[in-house]
Amino acid sequence: MSMIEIRMLRDFDADALKRIVAGYTSTAKYVVNKTERREITTITLELTTLDQPYVKRFDYNDEVLERYRQIVQQGFSLGAYSGSQIIGIAIAEKWDWNRSLWVWEFGVAETHRGMGIGKRLMEAVADEAKEANLRVIVCETQNTNVPAIEFYRKVGFEIEGIDLSYYNMTEEVAVFMKRELAS
Repeated sequence: MSMIEIRMLRDFDADALKRIVAGYTSTAKYVVNKTERREITTITLELTTLDQPYVKRFDYNDEVLERYRQIVQQGFSLGAYSGSQIIGIAIAEKWDWNRSLWVWEFGVAETHRGMGIGKRLMEAVADEAKEANLRVIVCETQNTNVPAIEFYRKVGFEIEGIDLSYYNMTEEVAVFMKRELAS
C-alpha cells in the first residue's frame, strides 16, 4: 500500500463521493423512545441487535451535489489520497455565527477501512477547525448507522442531539454528534 496523504480538496468530485460514501450496512440500531409530560421530557437511545442487517444506499441529487461543490470552495473539506486516487473524503462547512464546523459527508473507501485513515482524516479536519478558531465539529448520522456512531465516538464525538422528524421516514432518526475543540 502506498503512503496515504491528507490534503485539502481543491475541487468537488461527485463520482468520488458516490464511490466512497455510498451507504452503510448495520447489524444493530438505536431504538429511540420519547416520553413527554409537562414536568419532564425524555428521549432515550437503546442499542438493539437487528434480526436482518439494515442496508442503506445514498442517493445524491443534483441540488445536494451543487451544494457540496460550493461547500468545498470554502476550504475546509479534505481528502485522503493513495497516490492520485482519493480514498477518503470529508466535506465540511464553516458556520461563523456559532463557530462550528459541520461535516456533511465523511467516509473512507471500503477497500481502505480499518487502517486508521478515517481517524487521520478526522484529526486533520479538527486541526483545520482549530486553526480557524472554531469551537466544535458537528456530524449528523442516523440511529440505524451504528458503525458511524461508534467511529465518531472513537474520535472524540458525543451524542448531543436527536431530531425525530429530520427525515420523512419512520425507521430513521437523526443523531447529531459533536466534538468540542480545545480553545
